[in-house]
Amino acid sequence: MKLSIHYIIFGIVLFFCLGCVEDHSKDAATKQESIDVTSNNDSNENLNISFLLDLSDRINPEKYPNETMEYYERDAAYITSVSEAFDTHLRSKRVRAMDEKIQVFFDPEPKNSTINTISNQLKFHITRENASLELLDKVKSIYATQPKEIYELAIADNKYVGSDTWRFFKTKVEDFCIEENHRNILVILTDGYIFHKDTQIKEENRTTYLTPQTIRGFTLNTADWQNKMDEKKYGFVSANSHLSNLEILVLGINPDKKNPFEEDVIMQYWKEWFEAMDVKRYELKTAGLPSNMDKIIKDFILD
Repeated sequence: MKLSIHYIIFGIVLFFCLGCVEDHSKDAATKQESIDVTSNNDSNENLNISFLLDLSDRINPEKYPNETMEYYERDAAYITSVSEAFDTHLRSKRVRAMDEKIQVFFDPEPKNSTINTISNQLKFHITRENASLELLDKVKSIYATQPKEIYELAIADNKYVGSDTWRFFKTKVEDFCIEENHRNILVILTDGYIFHKDTQIKEENRTTYLTPQTIRGFTLNTADWQNKMDEKKYGFVSANSHLSNLEILVLGINPDKKNPFEEDVIMQYWKEWFEAMDVKRYELKTAGLPSNMDKIIKDFILD
């Protein structure tokens, strides 16, 4: 009789213990599913996305107006598309595998302190320790609104100092945009021209700058532009040679319409420059409407 009572008591205790273990497992699963809303992808590929914004006078709606959509508004929409792809990547990943970064850079840095404050707010590092639906929503929301404010502040300041993209590649890109064990992607928002008053280097026919005046001066505005480039070795001065772990997406190229070969020349300058710097992968895109560019951008990020 006593033995039977002991069996009954043992059975009751075991029942409650198993119930607690099951509830704990359900809670853990629920917590995990709170972020793993898309799939059970356990990919260890970590994204490190950087933006380099060209805040030169190319964004000035008075100097370069566009009735369909202003160029700075296109830039802001491109950034939103990239951030949405980043969000899709995050939501398809296990929390324990997360080590993702997204940030914004300028060269030169704006003197407007508000712009620099906003750029700090656009810097995120998502890891297993801080990942949550709230954080993912915050990243998506901030990137949908704050970049446009940066452009509006820059336009209101009306102090366009050019774009020192060449110097960024020379001195900063490795430190700022490349992390070990990450897929490093740099998104450059530019019209394709590069100029800064403090970085005007010319080595034979290679330069650290490119403007419509440069192209005209080299007479690369005729049908034989390619032969001239090859013969006289026109192009950018190489700025780096260690970018085999970097992918680059250039958006917003906007050639001077007075030269029918301007776009071809700009594209060739950038292609040769990236290849000389051993860039892993790159794409160059003109300033199309965001609705047309959205899929192209997301395919590049999520490929």
